[in-house]
Amino acid sequence: MATYHIETYGCTSNRGESRRIERALRDAGHRRVEGTEEADVAILNTCTVVEKTERNMLRRAEELESETADLIVTGCMALAQGEAFDDLDVQVLHWEDVPPAVTNGECPTTTPDAEPILDGVVGILPIARGCMSNCSYCITKFATGRVDSPPVEENVEKARALVHAGAKEIRVTGQDTGVYGWDTGERKLPELLDRICDIDGEFRVRLGMANPGGIHGIHGELADVFAENEKLYDFIHAPVQSGSDEVLETMRRQHRVGKFREVVDTFEDRLDHWTLSTDFIVGFPTETEADFERSMALLADVRPEKINVTRFSKRPGTDAADMKGLGGTIKKERSKAMSELKREICTETHASMVGETHEVLAVEPGTGDSIKCRDGAYRQVIVTEAAERGVEVGDFLDVEITAHEAMYCFGEPV
Repeated sequence: MATYHIETYGCTSNRGESRRIERALRDAGHRRVEGTEEADVAILNTCTVVEKTERNMLRRAEELESETADLIVTGCMALAQGEAFDDLDVQVLHWEDVPPAVTNGECPTTTPDAEPILDGVVGILPIARGCMSNCSYCITKFATGRVDSPPVEENVEKARALVHAGAKEIRVTGQDTGVYGWDTGERKLPELLDRICDIDGEFRVRLGMANPGGIHGIHGELADVFAENEKLYDFIHAPVQSGSDEVLETMRRQHRVGKFREVVDTFEDRLDHWTLSTDFIVGFPTETEADFERSMALLADVRPEKINVTRFSKRPGTDAADMKGLGGTIKKERSKAMSELKREICTETHASMVGETHEVLAVEPGTGDSIKCRDGAYRQVIVTEAAERGVEVGDFLDVEITAHEAMYCFGEPV
């Protein structure tokens, strides 16, 4: 659980992106602070309208770099002119990649009083609290304790209430959804997802983060549930964190690379068009150059469609905070190399979709008169001139994929 300071410059659209970042951070249990003194990380959402603005952005980035342990730069200038920040020890990220980077590889925090939330047409459904892991770098476990799983029926009724209230997308969340039911002696996630999909109505279900060690014992049954239910987005977020078993051991992760590969291979066998999302922490204190190359090799081989790359940063009170850290330059170089490979893989993924037709759900407003949609594999598709085309948030529609960027596609209604 981190504290963050965020500054936003530029247009209304940029401020909207900052609100989305903050909403994701809030849902993950992170806390905003005013000023940098108490912040674990600072976020600078930049503008690039004129040269004077760019100079101001660079100057502010330099100031924030000196005031905080970690600085993330996002926004228009970062995306259009990321090389301008090369001399600074910062992470340059797309808006959507900011929340995972702030999380620093930790599980999301579900507070004890967590209840379902309807945000537009998106229903947030926390299914459990707590975690079964003991990762050496994670501070979240101090806040939430061991896993506590409400009965399946209770969660199903909460999901039903969200659908009746107008939810078109239900996001099943928790610190580690894969261990739902462990505290009762039963692995209940497949049953829960099956039951939610049986609810009457037209909606989609997205499963939140599930650690590879947590879902490994049920990955066959879970993959079958995905294959049998069209309401489930064919999307799995399984954070591997490293391609080195030695690093995973010092991280105290509950899986090794072999288990991660088994989970991926099982879903690959069961599903056609699906998305694997995973996370890597680079620059962990025990990560050697050879360990990093193993992570790069795993990423290049598995080629996940969505990838979060985070530079390791110490969290107070964790065992990893007492380890001798790597230099900032090493972490920066490794982060840059992996981010470049990530961009290559994600660009390839979205380029392969051009010319195809996909059913999508219009989930939320985008920039200007656009709408952000999700296809069956939870890949983002942008529909521009939405009002003119009669597309509204909450609509299901078929689109032809006409173009792409690295992290998303553009689609036209058919």
